[in-house]
Parts: sequence; structure tokens; C-alpha cells
Amino acid sequence: MSDPKRQAKRATRAEHRAAEQAAQQSRAEQAAKERKQQTIIGCIVVAIIVVLVAIAGFAVYKAMRPSNTSSSQQSNMTVDEAYSKLKKVSTQPANADDKAGFVISNKGYGQKAEGAPTVSIYMEPLCPGCASVNRQLDPTLVKLMNAGQLNIDLHFLNFQNNKSSDNYSNRVFNGAIYIAEHDDDPDHLMSYLSNIYAEDFQPGELSNYEPVSNAKLEKQAVKAGVSEDVAAAAFSGKNEYLDWLTASNNYTILRPELFNSSGAFSSPTLTINGEYWDLKQLTLADTNMVDGFLKSIGLDADQVGVEGKMPSIGASGKPISVAS
Repeated sequence: MSDPKRQAKRATRAEHRAAEQAAQQSRAEQAAKERKQQTIIGCIVVAIIVVLVAIAGFAVYKAMRPSNTSSSQQSNMTVDEAYSKLKKVSTQPANADDKAGFVISNKGYGQKAEGAPTVSIYMEPLCPGCASVNRQLDPTLVKLMNAGQLNIDLHFLNFQNNKSSDNYSNRVFNGAIYIAEHDDDPDHLMSYLSNIYAEDFQPGELSNYEPVSNAKLEKQAVKAGVSEDVAAAAFSGKNEYLDWLTASNNYTILRPELFNSSGAFSSPTLTINGEYWDLKQLTLADTNMVDGFLKSIGLDADQVGVEGKMPSIGASGKPISVAS
């Protein structure tokens, strides 16, 4: 017969081993459970981070998107539909043509100098590139216009209005249209544009924008030669041409002949006799804007402002390649 005491000890050791094995299994199961929970929590954290990064990235994209590029290509409206809406606006500027442009020459509004090429300028008041073109090129354009050597076709856009806090683009170009309608001297309008694009006046965009009062805009018009009465009315806050301005903007930015090489509209856009004039060619040709423009229309620098000396491309010729 076996010793009862030994049997009791063996049973006790077996119970201890079983208990230890059970404890180890319990600990393993608990560790596995904790790892699973940590994995789930980790996945949730990663997912949250991905969403936050995506949101932040979109915000940065919106803030950093080139300020001179219109988002018009996201519109569901066709160019024909946009043009139809433009024509249905109740208050139409009398001096605007069928393409929503204001043609000016040494003969005034709506008349072209015979045999002279036409440069069309599509601009937005908050656009830095538009300001750069204005500062560099407009003094020469005005000289050419006043000598009967060039016609200028002005197109006003407001697609960056939401980058101001006080409807800056709307007010600036509603005022420009009012001036075009109530002041017979095109030089006054050109001077007004130069004043708002001046380096010490044009505001920044988005977080860099600082409010500009109507009184300040009115002052720029008066400085340009506009009468005080017309200037006061232009910036009275009535904005009677705002619907037309917005409709013309929506039509213009959908015109495919004005799209850049990326297939979108951007400001500034210039055409010469209706042909797209690519500003990038100036860099490729290592020339400045004035020299490049004069070469494109076929006129020597010493002929600028000289009546009777007409650009070689005339009223219908294509611009001459700057690179040639």
C-alpha cells in the first residue's frame, strides 16, 4: 500500500502545477486581449490622424492655391449658358461690347483707331500678377493708345472677391465700370487702374488682406482725374453694375480661347488681336515685358507715341513670336 502522506503531497504538487498553468494561461489571454485593444486603439488613432492631415492639407491647398487662378472649370455652367445669363442682366453698361469688354482708343470709348492692333487685358483687382503687368506695361500702352497706335480692351473680373473681408473686388470694379460709363476720358480710367494696382495701395489676400474703405477708392479715382461727383457716385455703395460684373466674370472665365496651357483661365490674361499672348515666353526669351510686347506688335521702342508709326501686325495680324 502506498503511503497516504506521499499521495497527499503528490496531489498537492499536481494542484499547484495545474493552478500555475491556469494562471499562466489567464495571463496570456489577458495579454492577448490587451494587445488586441491596443491594436484597435492604434488603428483608431491612425485613422483620426489621417483625417486631420487630410483636412489640414485641404485647408493648406485652399490657402496656397495660386491666387490668380479661377476655379471656374468646376462650374456646371457652359460658356453659352453663362453668356445667356450675361445678356439677361437688367443693368447693362452702354460702353461694354458683346464680349463684356470696354474698348478704348484715342477716339474715346467704343471706337477703334483704324489700322491699330488691339490688346485685351483680363484683370482682377486682388491679383498680384495683374498689378505687375499694370506697373510694367500700362505706361507704354497708354502712350501707344493716345498716339493712335493701339486699341485697349479692358475686361474686369471679380473671382477673387472672397479673398477680401469687405467685397473689395466687387467694389473696385463696380467703380471702374461706373467711371467707364460716366467719364468720357479713357485716360482717367487707365489712371484709376494704375492707382489701385500701385505697390503702396493694392492690398494683400486672405490673411494678408486689410480692409479698404470706399472713401479710399474714391480718392484714387479723383487722383486719376475723375470728377468728385462721378467718383462719389462710383463708390456710393449702390453697386448698380455688380450683377453685370459677376455675370461677365462667369462668362469670361469659361471662354476656352482664354485658357492657358494648363487648360484653365488665370489672371492676368492678355490677347493681341484676339490671339493668346503667353507671358511665359518673355522669360524663355530673356526679355522684359515692354520690349516683348513691342516686338509682338512689330514696333520699335523709339516709335512709341509717334503718330503715323503703326505696328506692323496692323489690326488683324497675329502677334510676332518673341522667341524668333
